[in-house]
Amino acid sequence: MEKKTIFTGVATALITPFNEEGKVDYTDLAKIIDYQLEGGVDALVTCGTTGEPSTMTDDEHREVIEFTVKYVNGRVPVIAGCGSNDTGYALDLCKCACESGADAMLVVTPYYNKATQKGLIQMYTRIADASEKPIIIYNVPSRTGVNVEPATYRALADHENIVAIKEASGNLSKIVETMSYVNGKLDLYSGNDDQVVPLMALGAKGVISVVSNPLPAKTKEMVTRFLSGDIAGSAAIQFELHKFIDALFCEVNPIPAKAAMSALGFCRNTLREPLTAMEEHNYEKLLFAMRELGLNV
Repeated sequence: MEKKTIFTGVATALITPFNEEGKVDYTDLAKIIDYQLEGGVDALVTCGTTGEPSTMTDDEHREVIEFTVKYVNGRVPVIAGCGSNDTGYALDLCKCACESGADAMLVVTPYYNKATQKGLIQMYTRIADASEKPIIIYNVPSRTGVNVEPATYRALADHENIVAIKEASGNLSKIVETMSYVNGKLDLYSGNDDQVVPLMALGAKGVISVVSNPLPAKTKEMVTRFLSGDIAGSAAIQFELHKFIDALFCEVNPIPAKAAMSALGFCRNTLREPLTAMEEHNYEKLLFAMRELGLNV
């Protein structure tokens, strides 16, 4: 069976806005989704790392996925974050996301307890066997402590429900090796905003982006230029965004992303502990970079 591409272009890894009581603010979430769609993004990721799912209750996690799917109403694919360091719990999240109508699942490698490569193959195979929707493997070893090795991708590439990779390892040599094994079997998406153009040069279909929260149209333009053959124009935008991307990740994600969206008036700058508001000097750095890009903050 030929695998279908979930999206080509930009998928925004949405922040989750909270109100003054610390509860999910669905009015603000709707505003953020509207802004993304107006900016031309091609898909939305809900309850990924940027959405703070690790501090959500089970009910909140499910409700945010359900709300996003219903509000988007088929305008773009909705990808639900369903990863866990407990395979059984990840299976439950995937079942819920499928029932909610999500178009695909983003499944991060297990964190803290980690896993061997054999364990990763077993986990992803179990989840993909049980899922009604396609799976994107999410590799972000800086956060999880475990890396998906190229040979592991190769072992998983023939599963009909495993269709793509979100690569945030930053290791271009490993990604080259991976694509030498799975190109044509697994779609590749950049998981790092500072490596979109390099990964597209290796065959990536686009990016699952944090920077597109405040800059959906500019991020879309960068990817569209590359896909249309304007490599120099795409690279120029990658260079233009470099200082802002640096500021957006000067503290752990999503602290600066939420600060940026709050500064633009989309939400309160409310995070759940142990995440805290940005250090003042870093916040000023972020605002300066946003102003340089013409954002009104």
